[in-house]
Amino acid sequence: MVTGPALLERITVNPKIFGGKPILRGRRLAVEHVLGMLATGDSPETILKGYPWLEPDDIRACLLYARRLVGHERVEPAITDNGT
Repeated sequence: MVTGPALLERITVNPKIFGGKPILRGRRLAVEHVLGMLATGDSPETILKGYPWLEPDDIRACLLYARRLVGHERVEPAITDNGT
C-alpha cells in the first residue's frame, strides 16, 4: 500500500486530456469522475471492476487529493504529456 506524497504521484495533469483536469496516472479517468462515483454510492470494488487497469491505491489517491484540496493545502499534480 502506497502512502503520503507517493500516493499523490498517481494524480497527474495533461493539458491534452480533459483540459488539464487532474487524472489518474496519465489515463483518461478524471479524479472528479472517481469522486463522483464514490459520492453516488459506488463502492471501490464496483469502480475497480469497471476500470480493470485501476488499482485500489488510485482510489485512495483521489480521496487524499480531495482531502488536501478541502483542507486548503497546496497540491501540484505532475504535468505529463504521454503523446496522447
